[in-house]
Amino acid sequence: MSDLATAIDNLAAEDPSELPVGTITEQLLDLHWQMARLQAQIARRTHLRASATSQAN
Repeated sequence: MSDLATAIDNLAAEDPSELPVGTITEQLLDLHWQMARLQAQIARRTHLRASATSQAN
């Protein structure tokens, strides 16, 4: 999660007009994959909690 926060901070601190398009593209792809990994982690944890709750009933 700290990687995602760092990537967001890095993008926010840079002036896009000063960066080559390739660099911006690379950063956006990296941010996209970090967000996808975070969503997958959340989904797994949510599923685990939901499964534990349904088994308890």
